[in-house]
Amino acid sequence: MGGSEGGRVLASKHGCDHIFFIGFLGAGKTTFLRRYAAYLTKRRYLDTDRLVERRAGHSISYLFRNEGEASFRELETKVLESLASERSLLVSCGGGIVETPRNIELMHEMGVCVFLDGEFDDSLRQIRSLASRPDFRSREHAQRLYQHRRPLYRSAADLTVDIRGRSFEDVSYICADMLLERGLL
Repeated sequence: MGGSEGGRVLASKHGCDHIFFIGFLGAGKTTFLRRYAAYLTKRRYLDTDRLVERRAGHSISYLFRNEGEASFRELETKVLESLASERSLLVSCGGGIVETPRNIELMHEMGVCVFLDGEFDDSLRQIRSLASRPDFRSREHAQRLYQHRRPLYRSAADLTVDIRGRSFEDVSYICADMLLERGLL
């Protein structure tokens, strides 16, 4: 069907029941949620990168350039912590969210992680403006990031959806089926 489960037992979380979508930059997490998932599930969706920008009052590029990645990652963790008071969210996570172990813990405490697993070259084709991606210094750097992060995504994932060669609509139905089968929607 295009999906698989990670090694963790999926169970209802007490309080929160968020669904966090993780994957490399350009995997289509935000586009997928905006176009299909929120419509199919009637859940509200959020994007952690946009929440960080609102909280900081600056773009992610500005934060990386002027305050550094460590400062950005701290804000990212604070944003995740703030979601504990919410219920039933669909959350598109920035590509580097798995770089901070505390973020992975928080996501598992509040819900389940779905890894949208695609190819590096497919991700690059999806990115409209490479200049707006602070972690994209060059193709070679991005390739190293992909190779570094992919095992982190796989380890953090409760569910994995292979998005290679699939439309956003196909991915949405695969995700919805996987989540419904497990009583998570």
